[in-house]
Amino acid sequence: MGISSFIEGSTVTLTGDESYDTDVFVVGTGPMGSTTALLLATYGVRVTAISNYRWLANSPRAHITNQRAAEVFRDAGIEEELRDLAMPWNHMSNTNIVTSLAGQELARISSWGGGERREDYRAASPTEPMDLPQTFLEPVLVNNAASRGAKILFNTLYLSHEEDLEGVTVYLRDRNSGLEYTQRARYLVGADGGNSSVAENANIEFHGVRNKSGTVYTRFEADLSDLVAHRPGVLTLVLNSDLEGGDTGTGVIRCVRPWNEWIVGWGFDPQQGEPDVSDEKAIEKVHQLIGRDNIDVKLIGTSVWYVNEQYANTLQSGRVFIGGDAAHRHPPNNGLGSNTCVQDAFNLAWKLAYVVKGLAGEELLASYQDERQPIAQQIVERANRSRAEFSELKAIFSDTNRPFDEIVSELGAPTSQGAALRAQFSAAVAKKRYEYQAHGVELNQRYSSTAVLDDGSEPEVFDRDRELYAQATTRPGAKLPHAWVTDADSKLISTLDLVGRGKFTVVTGPSGAAWVDAVETLDKPWLDVVLIGSAKTPDPYGAWAKLREVSEDGALLVRPDGYVAARFAGKGLTEAQQARMELEKTFEQVLSTRKKLPALRTPLINNIA
Repeated sequence: MGISSFIEGSTVTLTGDESYDTDVFVVGTGPMGSTTALLLATYGVRVTAISNYRWLANSPRAHITNQRAAEVFRDAGIEEELRDLAMPWNHMSNTNIVTSLAGQELARISSWGGGERREDYRAASPTEPMDLPQTFLEPVLVNNAASRGAKILFNTLYLSHEEDLEGVTVYLRDRNSGLEYTQRARYLVGADGGNSSVAENANIEFHGVRNKSGTVYTRFEADLSDLVAHRPGVLTLVLNSDLEGGDTGTGVIRCVRPWNEWIVGWGFDPQQGEPDVSDEKAIEKVHQLIGRDNIDVKLIGTSVWYVNEQYANTLQSGRVFIGGDAAHRHPPNNGLGSNTCVQDAFNLAWKLAYVVKGLAGEELLASYQDERQPIAQQIVERANRSRAEFSELKAIFSDTNRPFDEIVSELGAPTSQGAALRAQFSAAVAKKRYEYQAHGVELNQRYSSTAVLDDGSEPEVFDRDRELYAQATTRPGAKLPHAWVTDADSKLISTLDLVGRGKFTVVTGPSGAAWVDAVETLDKPWLDVVLIGSAKTPDPYGAWAKLREVSEDGALLVRPDGYVAARFAGKGLTEAQQARMELEKTFEQVLSTRKKLPALRTPLINNIA
């Protein structure tokens, strides 16, 4: 799959005003910062990204890569490179609940599209989930960003910034030499994590609390294949009588690389002081959670992290934007962290590129806040709710009046008390579907902003649980649905592969010649058109015809990030001149190119179908 920018081919020419050192300055090279740098470089925008450190991620903290993040990587042309490094989908199928890894198994939860959910996931995306530790992700992102022209600086400390009407002056210190200097940019992106200095200096306010509870993670190497390979999964939840502290009542065993690199985690209460992180304590906990004290363990390191429930009230302050963990701070439950970082970058990068290149008005940038801040709030609340939902499991096994082993024994007893306990346990386990099977949380993100035109449709009604199940729709503000179609040589291709790559795309049907003519007469290098169902792009399964929600002569205008900007119903719209007028009017709104257009918060056009 080739890369295309606003110019064709794999070689990207970076352009920009030489009165600036760079067009976009990015603080941080984590998933959000490095994805932003990669995409901007791909789009031909001068971008500089810095890291405070001399390395990239030094621990595999983020790892679950959901389908939407994989779609972003697919658009950037690096999906296969990442997939070669990742743990495959079939290794992620189960989350096991045990008394220890070698002990009694109490339940299994089909996870990340495993088991009975597999076909739901296959229908929703051309990609598959994968387990990709951050230590593998970041080098690929940064290497590709640099190869496409991004400037990456390590050992560079962000000190502060000053903003004016024309740009941002960023104050920096080289940590090797101690030299302090400045960089001049049009825009500044703060992707500098949960203790974001950029957000602080931009006076961005946050809602929520920090340090609600704490967890100790110990990373180690040990061959545990005999305990896991027959029930593959990247997470195992441990319930036993030796666990103390923490808000979930469980320990966790996470597979980093199958089946010999691991992390074990256990909770503690920050109000009771700092936990014991000695090697002796770490070995004790590893053996306790595995359930064997004769396992040969090679410790790699132990770290502490704290549970936060905090999101930014705004993601923009003038020419300064924040994203990723700088904007949404939450526990790793649901695996939403790096995935949301990547999606923040996808949303912001194309908008910055269009503004820098003079293709859009600066008012377009306000749509980043309007579209992604509600997502920041949603995922912070969902991750913390998922963590709180452990309380029902915790309550079952932390009865102070009964020994743990007695409770476990009763769970399997053929008695009325056993049946009642099993029903209680099953209900508690079912709640965890909202953590490990939350396909809708991952894919049902809907946008409302000036970069989306309401077509007058009734409010969307979800046929199934919105958090558990993804729902395909072509309504404006939704991601273009995936369907398998073919190219002219009968090779399968996803509808998502027909859009994006830095461009807008008009998607129409075999009767949509007017749209083809309109795109040709507009003659914009950043605008493509595709006729699905035509000889060039057949729809042999009829899959797209079932999903498009417009007639054959209707059309969808899809943004560079794969989201539907506008929908035109068709049924009589046959004149190329009319189609062209509709597109021109739409672009004036979506790209904020109308003269003296204010920073709007509601669409100008309610129904353009």
